[in-house]
Amino acid sequence: MSARSAEPVDVVVALTKAGRTKIRYPARLVRDEGGRVTVRAPWAAPGVRDFGFVRFEPGDVFTEHYWRDRWFAVKEVRTGAGELKGWYCDITRPAVLAGGVLEVEDLDLDLWVSADGSSVLRLDEDEFADSGLAERDPAAAGAAVRALDELEHLARTEGLAPLLV
Repeated sequence: MSARSAEPVDVVVALTKAGRTKIRYPARLVRDEGGRVTVRAPWAAPGVRDFGFVRFEPGDVFTEHYWRDRWFAVKEVRTGAGELKGWYCDITRPAVLAGGVLEVEDLDLDLWVSADGSSVLRLDEDEFADSGLAERDPAAAGAAVRALDELEHLARTEGLAPLLV
């Protein structure tokens, strides 16, 4: 079934980190526009994950936007009742969709933007520094930092919504 059909297509999101699978979960393909792939999935990890600034829990719904030509993914997070919690952004290599699997390599850096835009938090910069990516692949590390800077700038100025239209 093509991405342009009336019914959504099932895909598997495969998130890798440091060469290992971090998580795999089923998602519904909402749209494939060539440069951007959008999927929707319920919170895939077991139980609740409380970050202090947001809680991800069973019933939450993630609308996830991945790009084939950008170094990030933006995940809109809503409660099961539809209330917007905010956007969790992963810095990643460009995504690849093939054979029903959306492959995404997480590069440790993250950004959280609250629903009202008042809180914009850079996350996991220590993990990124400890990952050794800057030594192993300086070009990728530079692209990752530029992607985080770009997302933070957008979040603090016009917001992320125009990016996702």
